[in-house]
Amino acid sequence: MVEVGASDVGLQKSTPGRVATLQEDYNGCTWGVGYELHGLQIAAVLKYLNIREAVLGGYDTKLVKFYPQEEEADEPVLALVYIATPQNPSYLGPASEEDIAAQIIVSSGRAGHNIEYLLRLADFMRYRCPQVEDEHLFSIEEALISILPCIYPAEEPLVQ
Repeated sequence: MVEVGASDVGLQKSTPGRVATLQEDYNGCTWGVGYELHGLQIAAVLKYLNIREAVLGGYDTKLVKFYPQEEEADEPVLALVYIATPQNPSYLGPASEEDIAAQIIVSSGRAGHNIEYLLRLADFMRYRCPQVEDEHLFSIEEALISILPCIYPAEEPLVQ
């Protein structure tokens, strides 16, 4: 959730929100959800994603091994992913967790407020992937939670 901005979660193109984005890391591991498509879905989804991610977005397309966590899954399956590149027109560059949190606080767009995006992503990781400690994600969440009361003070104390 560090280097790529998205105007659909930002106020405008000049202040994009931050989004979780895959970056190439040969020794890395990514946790999340995979979607299996069938029949006519495949062509329609690939057409949409290839335009949005590869043509307009500055992402490379890669096939990777995906290891489903279901008990009946014996073997990994091939999955198509879009990997962000530094040539991506929305590439924001690295930033500290505090700077990312500050940017998230002021970003909102068609897809909603960037605060909600971050908090839902952190909750997803806690509940769906409890064995994973995503230090970067949770540090951004912690920074955001520490900054938020300074920007949006509560009218009444939350704890009495």
